[in-house]
Amino acid sequence: MEIATSLLKNIARKYGTPTYVYDLDRIKHQYQLFCEAFPWPTLRVCYAMKANYNHSILTTLKNLGAGIDAVSPGDLHMALSCGFNPSDIIYTANNITDAEMDEVMAEGVLMNIDSLSRLERYAKKYPNTPVCLRFNPGVVDGEHDKIKTGGDLTKFGILLEDVDKVKTIICNNGLKVTGLHEHTGSGLIKPDSILTAMERIMSIATRKNFPDLTFLDFGGGFKVPYGPDETQVDYKQMGIRIMERFSRFTRTYGRQLGIWFEPGKYLTAQAGQLLVKVNTIKHNRNRTICGTDSGFPQLIRPMFYDAHHTIKNISNPKGKPFVYDICGNICETGDLFAKDRSLPEIRENDILSIKDAGAYCYAMGGTYNLRPMPGEVIVENQKASLSRKRLTSRQLIDLIRRESFDITDADD
Repeated sequence: MEIATSLLKNIARKYGTPTYVYDLDRIKHQYQLFCEAFPWPTLRVCYAMKANYNHSILTTLKNLGAGIDAVSPGDLHMALSCGFNPSDIIYTANNITDAEMDEVMAEGVLMNIDSLSRLERYAKKYPNTPVCLRFNPGVVDGEHDKIKTGGDLTKFGILLEDVDKVKTIICNNGLKVTGLHEHTGSGLIKPDSILTAMERIMSIATRKNFPDLTFLDFGGGFKVPYGPDETQVDYKQMGIRIMERFSRFTRTYGRQLGIWFEPGKYLTAQAGQLLVKVNTIKHNRNRTICGTDSGFPQLIRPMFYDAHHTIKNISNPKGKPFVYDICGNICETGDLFAKDRSLPEIRENDILSIKDAGAYCYAMGGTYNLRPMPGEVIVENQKASLSRKRLTSRQLIDLIRRESFDITDADD
């Protein structure tokens, strides 16, 4: 299933570096595995497109039957432009403005609301409409503090104890709650956290509280192994437990409901890699520093989350191993992809592949130091094609200047 090393070298030669490479066949495989793990008749997989909004990936997932979890107007309009129907999309509000709410509602997309304040504003503006509600299950999990979305310290979700306040707002405005939602965190590391969070949401999902439910959405956060000591979670075994519990719940509720999930990194992380070129080898006493032509604005997870990404030297895979610090080209000391990493001997002009870079890498990128984002190449059936080309530095500056001129013209 791996992309051939010879093809990766050809991509680096043809399209230059740094370049993101996405394996669409791996994404199809991951999607199939996910559906097999949760064999519910009305399963809906809403891809968390904040993980990676590449249009080729979105189109691939659309063709597989996926829906979309959108969290911004940009997400929404990108999904619509790739052919997703409004009914395929759930929009999760997070500290949004009234204008953003109106923009989403104009597209006919289901709103997922996560605060009493926003629910009140929504109810006054859009009474007698369907809505989804996001509750905080009070379960804390995730592979880093910055991506734990449950518990008392998070900004996300309505507290379970506020369900009566929710019901008052709903009844006073004729809202129809068609779905309940929760999301515990990203990269869940506690085996029972998903089930515990499910139980807590199902405890309030009664006919008495919410008689119009058509689905429950249990979010995403499905972990993939990044580090060398991590193993793949057995989601098929977990799925058996989840399906049994959800089946009992629907019998109690009185009708079959849909079960929704919002995987992001599970579908795309392992399908992506960033190819970089080695520009500099520097020996600083007892450290060997390998400098590349990319940096943390183009793949921020190691700096932001202390995340581990496997790195391979595809130019010299059988070389004698040495220990390196793999650095970027940004004017920051923390611009490191890896520290004290053993790799086959790295030489200047070698091509390195930073693995598991298909989620929250390009999508979290920026142009700090005014360096343009990398291009993106897709591979399908071991055939590569350009999906998004990189801007040159001059093109990036021209774009910035045009935006500045537009603002000046508007002020005039």
